[in-house]
Amino acid sequence: MFTGIVEELGEVTAVENLGDASRFRLRGPVVTQDAAHGDSIAVNGVCLTVVEHEGDEFTADVMAETLNRSSLGALREGSRVNLERPTAVGARLGGHIVQGHVDGVGTIEERKPSENWEIVKISLPGQLSRYVVEKGSITVDGVSLTVVDAGPASFTISLIPTTLALTTLGLKQPGDPVNLEVDVIAKYVERLLGDRAAEADKAPEAGK
Repeated sequence: MFTGIVEELGEVTAVENLGDASRFRLRGPVVTQDAAHGDSIAVNGVCLTVVEHEGDEFTADVMAETLNRSSLGALREGSRVNLERPTAVGARLGGHIVQGHVDGVGTIEERKPSENWEIVKISLPGQLSRYVVEKGSITVDGVSLTVVDAGPASFTISLIPTTLALTTLGLKQPGDPVNLEVDVIAKYVERLLGDRAAEADKAPEAGK
């Protein structure tokens, strides 16, 4: 589990095409300090498994399913990426509960700079709009953020200078893809209420 608090801005140093998968080599001096084979590291919000670790670099294999359902397929050598290690039990939950399981890919539509922050508008896949609410939480490229406005096809976020300077969101331009993960609690609530409604529909009417 992650919290959406990015630890460092890393870099893709190599991409190897494996046919139905890709192997990424990534540089991240902070997240590799205690990395070991089999550990998890979130890369732009996608939970990946460390295959090899040497110095300040690690490699991770990404299967076709992940490449197709996230923006990782667009990464190239030199691409900057948000990196975060899993949260430790008993540590502070600085952002919100993040699984590292991307729900969909959005696109940066518009950026409006201000003196002390920047408003960014992001397109939203239709099937995810019901999980995104004003002042709720959403993960964008692995960054835990608060939704400013939520619409049926897009939402806006407000980025402070620290987020702009220390994450990929300061580099993304209109047209660039971003990974989206909605609040997992909303998805579980929807499933539980849906199951309860289905059971109620199947129950025999009273007195029959």
